[in-house]
Amino acid sequence: MIRPKTLMRLIHINWVMMFHGLDEIVLKTRLFRAIRFLAYCSPNYWLGRTTLPRGVRIRKTLEDLGPIYVKFGQTLSTRKDLLPEDIAEELVKLQDKVPPFPAETARKIIEQQLGQTLGEAFAEFNPTPLASASVAQVHTARLHSGEQVIVKVLRPDIAGKIHSDVALLFEFAKLAERFWPDARRLRAVEIVAEFEKTILDELDLVREAANASAIRSNFKNSELLYIPEIHWPLTRRKVLVMERIYGIPVGDIDALRKGDADFKKLAERGVEIFFTQVFRDNFFHADMHPGNIFVQLPDKYLAVDFGIVGSLSDTDQRYLAENFLAFFNHDYRRVAQMHIESGWVPSTTRVEEFEAAIRAVCEPIFEKPLKDISFGLLLLRLFQTARRFDMVVQPQLVLLQKTLLNIEGLGRQLYPELDLWQTAKPFLENWFKERMGPSAKLKELLAKLPEITEQLPEIPNLVLHALQSTAQMQQQIQHHQREMVLLRKQLKSNNRRSLWAILTAAAMISAALILQLPGLNY
Repeated sequence: MIRPKTLMRLIHINWVMMFHGLDEIVLKTRLFRAIRFLAYCSPNYWLGRTTLPRGVRIRKTLEDLGPIYVKFGQTLSTRKDLLPEDIAEELVKLQDKVPPFPAETARKIIEQQLGQTLGEAFAEFNPTPLASASVAQVHTARLHSGEQVIVKVLRPDIAGKIHSDVALLFEFAKLAERFWPDARRLRAVEIVAEFEKTILDELDLVREAANASAIRSNFKNSELLYIPEIHWPLTRRKVLVMERIYGIPVGDIDALRKGDADFKKLAERGVEIFFTQVFRDNFFHADMHPGNIFVQLPDKYLAVDFGIVGSLSDTDQRYLAENFLAFFNHDYRRVAQMHIESGWVPSTTRVEEFEAAIRAVCEPIFEKPLKDISFGLLLLRLFQTARRFDMVVQPQLVLLQKTLLNIEGLGRQLYPELDLWQTAKPFLENWFKERMGPSAKLKELLAKLPEITEQLPEIPNLVLHALQSTAQMQQQIQHHQREMVLLRKQLKSNNRRSLWAILTAAAMISAALILQLPGLNY
């Protein structure tokens, strides 16, 4: 049963879609051809159609529906290879050009959070937003010390909108799992739960600041990536103040080209940064759409917006690394075996069949640059393979898959000639060598040496205690063995007595019966 509040939100979503004329776009698709007559029920049909292009209508609909829908549009905007050009160009605007909220509202939030006026906190504050996104907007400012900073302010009343939309997603997921068998395999409810955790974390700017500091520490003095510094005294749950950076948006290809950017190196470094964060640091920026990534010419990345980050368990990390390496080495049998061993596909799956299916999907795309790979067709074939073999989706990896999709999309825009496989393979081989080789095991032993040395004086006592425990256990076992022998003897003796008693009773009963027979009177 859908809750009244959720039902009202659903009605509002439909009203917004109709207001922007999306009912016309939806009904024009082949999937809904059979019910196109419903267009006559739409107010837009009788009141007149909007003249705005379809891409603008889709963007405006997502903006009006709120942060979750904007996030969805941002993710799609990185995949221009999967969308018509007019729609993709409009969705790019969702990255940092969402309609802002009033500057006066921003001022009130900042002053309430900091407990001081804007003049006390900043020497200068620009009321015109530098950028505005789904969850927050950014203003420029100058500290009294002279440093140029940006001030990120959380949108007012955003938590309530997100909670209502997540509740609606849960309802859809539950209905899907109830009536659509594939939804259970896709673990729809668990995926929504993972998404809820991720987006609610984004509402705490102190958490985001901590994420930024951690990644900044991981890439300290790096030639690959620069992370701006956080100004902690002015950072609160709804306000974040950090160093202002200057760079060219990674999606502005014309500006990069005019600045003689090294596109090949940028594409390769993007892949290297991703694998470094996932496998070396196990802490990765999971919202790497072009609105959050800038370039310091000629080939260094600058990153902002760390509200969404991800990490993996040790098991998932090693398992993924082995899978990637097996893919790069065309070892499809190993990939199939690992999927079965991990429980991602049923244990009854035939390795040979699954190996052949994986080869059919992956072999056509190897040793090809990004520009020659149809990722739309690849995704379709992956979904078909997953359905055929009842492959279970892993919710804890959805964030990683989204990030990989973003990285691949950036690589396609920057340098379509990039060979993704050859760029990533050396990194993973080195990672395995560092983690699993003899030198890695020696380092692990040396790291534990102080702990072992500290416990050395206790070893004689531990050995003595172990020996005493063993002796006591042996005595207990011997005691129990003696008790078992006595018990068996007692049972044997009892069995003999019981047998004689039964025979005696039987004889007495037989004699009594014989005496009662007719003609036997003594």
